[in-house]
Amino acid sequence: METIQMGRIKWHHIQSPTEEDFEFLSNRHHFHPLDIEDCRSLNQRPKIDIYDDYYFLILHFPNFDRQNVFIKTKEIKMFWSEEFIITIEKSPWLASQLFDEYKEFGKQEQDLRIETSDAFLYRILERLMRESLYLLRKVGLDLELINRELFSNRQVKIIERISITRKNIILLNTIFKPQLRLFHKFETGQISGFAGEEMEDYWGNILDYYQKMWDMTEDYEELIEGLSKTFDSMQTNKTNEIMKILTLISSIILPLTFITSLYGMNVMLPLAENKTAFWLLLAAMAAISGIMIIYFKRRRWM
Repeated sequence: METIQMGRIKWHHIQSPTEEDFEFLSNRHHFHPLDIEDCRSLNQRPKIDIYDDYYFLILHFPNFDRQNVFIKTKEIKMFWSEEFIITIEKSPWLASQLFDEYKEFGKQEQDLRIETSDAFLYRILERLMRESLYLLRKVGLDLELINRELFSNRQVKIIERISITRKNIILLNTIFKPQLRLFHKFETGQISGFAGEEMEDYWGNILDYYQKMWDMTEDYEELIEGLSKTFDSMQTNKTNEIMKILTLISSIILPLTFITSLYGMNVMLPLAENKTAFWLLLAAMAAISGIMIIYFKRRRWM
């Protein structure tokens, strides 16, 4: 555990917590045993537990993997009281980056005084929202790229991009949807915090951030479905055109194959003794082919 003093507010940050950290939290701050158990576990559902002297938050936010391709879920857990905030991350992420920034500000002797823990929690949540919004905009750029290349000839690449983007949007949906009701609790007053009414506008701003991200996710979900259906329709139409051409070619070749097979038999047939039989049959086959092509064009099959 590392600590930064910001006026009368303390920020304790735990990265990759150990059993000693959990015992310290339990013995020093007397947090509820179920909250400590939730800190030990991974992939908990997002929630806010309300107690008389503190809140316990589990929040999920999206983040790209190391290849910057697939989105994965990042989980941050926080204990929020009037005098301190404790953040817990299983692996280094945004809270660790923010903590390092504040620690560097302290080394440069910059003023880190923050009046209330509510105000500091707002700063953390706003940073999380802004980073998530940046990620969503990148997903939007991916959709725009798919839309531009939809009519190109790189079908395999487009299928790959559609599949990756659809997977990412589905994960975004599963991250944001359960937490929408959770953030509504800030604006409705179910979570009052410790600073009173002065934070109402700030909590409303956090909800605006989150509502915007949720709306963008829904829009992207509809857009990727539309692009996917359009691409599938184009591929189906292209396949039908190919099958149509192959069927017409087979229809033209079929009578020609019959004639050549017939005259390949070892029996007496008309023109069998005629020296010009080959050229006559060739002319007949060409005429049949021409007639069939004209017929298909008149029927607008070609």
